[in-house]
Amino acid sequence: MGDSVIRVAGLGKSYATAAGLFPALKGVDLDIRAGEFIAIMGPSGSGKSTFMNLLGCLDTPTVGDYFLAGENVAHMDKDALALLRNRMLGFVFQGFNLLPRMSLQDNVALPLVYAGLDRETRQARARDLLAKVGLGKYAESLPNRISGGQQQRVAIARALVNTPRLILADEPTGNLDSHTSEEIMRLFEELNGEGITIVLVTHEPDIAAHCKRQVRFLDGQIVSDVLSGKEAS
Repeated sequence: MGDSVIRVAGLGKSYATAAGLFPALKGVDLDIRAGEFIAIMGPSGSGKSTFMNLLGCLDTPTVGDYFLAGENVAHMDKDALALLRNRMLGFVFQGFNLLPRMSLQDNVALPLVYAGLDRETRQARARDLLAKVGLGKYAESLPNRISGGQQQRVAIARALVNTPRLILADEPTGNLDSHTSEEIMRLFEELNGEGITIVLVTHEPDIAAHCKRQVRFLDGQIVSDVLSGKEAS
């Protein structure tokens, strides 16, 4: 296992409500090393989504430190966080988030537009990644011409297009049937086998079982952090 990709220390996040400040996250400490495949689990309101938003640089903590690849990003401004997201992170969401009027190839290539790459380079990289996830022949298709599982594969290809250090997946199988969910998890396992660090939010034990480590949140705190049988074996 490699060096730390993520290290959080005393990480906390509170939100203002009519009843006063609500502590969604309370002094979390966690270290994630390069090449890990981690499930973040917990019931609704446990703090797992808040934690993932902080890891994804989509929000900033109220207190504590967050080191991403050794750089403390806890109190960066929005512009700096946006640059970091595009350079370091790939995102996969439950809802796929594909643009309906763009081809699959253009959807995958979209993050490279913001990175300033020329069109030829963008398109070549997108084609390669669609082939990697088994959808090369659909490059010119629109999202509504393929299945939900195939759309999630496109979303995974898009997450990979900037060669990120880390993939954050938020309930990536939530809209899929059990058979398709297994296919998507096998794809994540293959990517992890290539050395990509993956942090995945799920409330489903059978999905978490594919991960090598399971971290469970409750009431804004980590209550367990265990290696799965897959890792232990």
